[in-house]
Amino acid sequence: MPPKKRNSGTQKEPVKPTVEAAAESDKKDGSVLSLKKHRDKDTDFAIFCKNLLVSDLVCEQTWKLWKTVQETVNEVVDGRMQLWGACLFVTVTDLDAASFTLTQLLKTIKINLKGFLGLVRKLDVNLDTISTKVNAAVMRLEKKYEVTLALYQRFEKICKNIFVMGTSEGNQDLARSCWTLFLLAKGKALQMEDDLVISFQLLLCAMEYFIKRSPADLVQPLYKSVIIVQSPPTRTSRRSQSKAKSRLPESELNVQLLENLSKDNDCSAEEVKNVYQTSFTAFLESLDLLKAVDLPQVNSLNQLYEEHYLKERDFDARLFLDGDETVLAPKMEIAEVEKTPKKTMQEDGVRIPPQTPIRAAMTSIQQLRGDLVSNGDKPSTKLNTYFKNCTVDPTQNVQKRLDILGQTFSQRFSQAVGPRFISTGKQRYTLGVRLYYKVMEAMLKSEEKRLSVQNFSKLLNDSTFHTSLLACALEVVMATYGESSFKSGGNGSEASESNLCFPWILDVFELAAFDFYKVIESFIKAEPTLSKDIVKHLETCENLIMEKIAWLTDSPLFDLLKHEQDAGAAEMPLETPGSMNLPLQHNHTAADLYLSPLRPGTRVLPPESATASSQAPAPPQIQPPQPPRHAKSNSLGLFYKKLYRLAYTRLKMLCSYLLSIHSDLEPIIWTLFQHTLQHEYELMKNRHLDQLMMSAMYAIAKVKSTDLRFKTIVSAYKNMPNTKQETFKQVLISDGNYDSIIVFYNQVFMQKLKTNILQYASPRPPTLSPIPQIPRSPYKFPNSPLRVPGSNNVYISPMKSAHMSPCIMTPRSRMLVSIGESFGLSNRFQKINQMVNSSDRSFKRTLDLGPSLKPLKRLRFDVDGQDEADGSKSSGDSTLIQKLAEMSSTRSRMQEQKMREDAELKQEPK
Repeated sequence: MPPKKRNSGTQKEPVKPTVEAAAESDKKDGSVLSLKKHRDKDTDFAIFCKNLLVSDLVCEQTWKLWKTVQETVNEVVDGRMQLWGACLFVTVTDLDAASFTLTQLLKTIKINLKGFLGLVRKLDVNLDTISTKVNAAVMRLEKKYEVTLALYQRFEKICKNIFVMGTSEGNQDLARSCWTLFLLAKGKALQMEDDLVISFQLLLCAMEYFIKRSPADLVQPLYKSVIIVQSPPTRTSRRSQSKAKSRLPESELNVQLLENLSKDNDCSAEEVKNVYQTSFTAFLESLDLLKAVDLPQVNSLNQLYEEHYLKERDFDARLFLDGDETVLAPKMEIAEVEKTPKKTMQEDGVRIPPQTPIRAAMTSIQQLRGDLVSNGDKPSTKLNTYFKNCTVDPTQNVQKRLDILGQTFSQRFSQAVGPRFISTGKQRYTLGVRLYYKVMEAMLKSEEKRLSVQNFSKLLNDSTFHTSLLACALEVVMATYGESSFKSGGNGSEASESNLCFPWILDVFELAAFDFYKVIESFIKAEPTLSKDIVKHLETCENLIMEKIAWLTDSPLFDLLKHEQDAGAAEMPLETPGSMNLPLQHNHTAADLYLSPLRPGTRVLPPESATASSQAPAPPQIQPPQPPRHAKSNSLGLFYKKLYRLAYTRLKMLCSYLLSIHSDLEPIIWTLFQHTLQHEYELMKNRHLDQLMMSAMYAIAKVKSTDLRFKTIVSAYKNMPNTKQETFKQVLISDGNYDSIIVFYNQVFMQKLKTNILQYASPRPPTLSPIPQIPRSPYKFPNSPLRVPGSNNVYISPMKSAHMSPCIMTPRSRMLVSIGESFGLSNRFQKINQMVNSSDRSFKRTLDLGPSLKPLKRLRFDVDGQDEADGSKSSGDSTLIQKLAEMSSTRSRMQEQKMREDAELKQEPK
């Protein structure tokens, strides 16, 4: 149980959790640690655990973990307690047995939050040290801390611009009360406390509440005038108000003040007002603050926040007000932030603002809303014309579908974010619908030009196409608002109601990932205003689909594969061997992919039929009987083209880490890997692409008598981008039973492919599969900055749209040149020349995370000292050290190879 709440006194010192109150609570249930039971342990360690009120069980488990970790530590006595703290955090998180808050732990071991989380991650050198549960907790804390830090930094700036900040107690109490009220609102109203945009909107609501109730002498003149124009109602007028009203009357909500705050902070006034009236008002009512004329008392707010903080047991965000070391960002990070341009005046009067997380988010949202300002919530005249030209007019079905999906989306959004945010979900949905109509019209114009037809009846009456296109538009909207990411989501197997990470939108619309994949590339090509970050986001969505999500049970992908297999084609149309080494070039659009065969027997074409993919079906004609011809699936063929390229890219990277001196093994591993994906695709069901990749690598290394252990493969794999430990620690074995990748290899992979694997040891091995041509990306970034040849720090970028200011487009630039506009003094050109010729590079940030860790002598991934799948003993450290040395030595070779590949790409025909 959390410690009992206590009354807070003056707030000039940080508020600390009440250890005594927790001790009294624990004494009642007999869970207080007994030092006599732990005489076998270090005395300081036992006292450390007792001071944090942990139970005997937690102390015992933490000590066992520490003894394992101790083997990896270069002994530093001063850093022992920090490592004890990391081990204790891991243990109580796994056991759900926290008897202390994170802030209390940080103060005990004297480390800041960012450094502590980094230390916990370093413990993962041992494969079994960090569980998936602990990993998720660390990511949640990281995100919440980053968001809270960004909000506090903006809060300080807003206070300086609005309040007459002094050293008096009244000034300090004003800022402290406002920040604490905001923390309460964020904690009670939001279920997703790491949502930066909505949290910032709540902060502006709290600022409005305090500004209009503050003494006039504490408010800057600009905002003082707004308060005078519209002051809060008197206590008498409040008594006459009807208690039935659930939101603030317009006379209480100072609309002009809220609009000024929104404008000054690049925020949508409409969205902030909506958050105020639906969520912030309800929060105030719950605290009986809605009808209060005076400012709330500091102690009262502190007592309420203390309850929330002790219940959550994470970090105390009030400590930002005191500059407490446990929540301060490391000095090196602060130095990096200070490198961003200050808010200085240009010759033409344009201010270049510094780049911050909040400003970056607001800028992205402004651009999205600006691009959609001319697009209404209904189809345009041109789009209506396309609808009317259809054999079957889809207008009514389109509107009905949008209404149903809109209700579903808003409800699920409020379930994830908070019960009072259903109208915020409706606002997001409205933006998504506008983008959906805009992209659909652009797609149809492109199809009309390509096919010289105007009747798209088949496509526009395809419900899956519309749902996929709308889902993609909404994913863009949520990614722009920072609500969709891949840190805690993206595995496709857990439908979480606590976050909006991809593939959340697929679960909301009950949409198959394979169907969603079909629209991604056409969506990007049809909407050139998408930022580079959003294009990368969608590309990552596509990769996640190919890696795992499309291979879940009941995916239509398996229907297509079975259809191809049953057709008895000599070479399945996934990709012919001769085409794999060709560049990824295709003319398939979303229309082709959605109208290609989906299930067995649905589309069998006559021998000489022409496929105008978007035209209405022609009237039936009498023809002599002819044998049916198998209809190849465009969507399946393209999917496998991209899958092979993604798979080989991942394999090539892992081989460069581990097999640089055995380069002859790479094409053999690829041949087995490709064979598995094409002919044993059932192995991918509810599994991850990388699981088959690592298994194929180990199998070939074993059959070719190459010393490569599984733990070495996994250790290198963890250094690759976009990897998760669940991939090698939780692999499906059978019927919901999960185990490590070694168990998967033994019981599933090797059993299924044993005959094929052994063929590679014979004098006549199977023919090697061709190597796919690997492009940088299937997508172009016309709006991306291009590096000036020969320079590491000078870039040029085209204007994205007329309404975007150059200073908004490139907020990180130290110097901005807009061709065709006034540039200023000539010495700026001299500075640019110096930058081009300079070889200075940004230094790498370092972070002191305490005692350094060295690799374990034996990873706990092994069982009884047996590492290999066949039970052979490991040969000590020599192999691992050798592999690490090989990984380091190949960097220059990889750079040279990349330069050669870049040169080859430039020579490709356009």
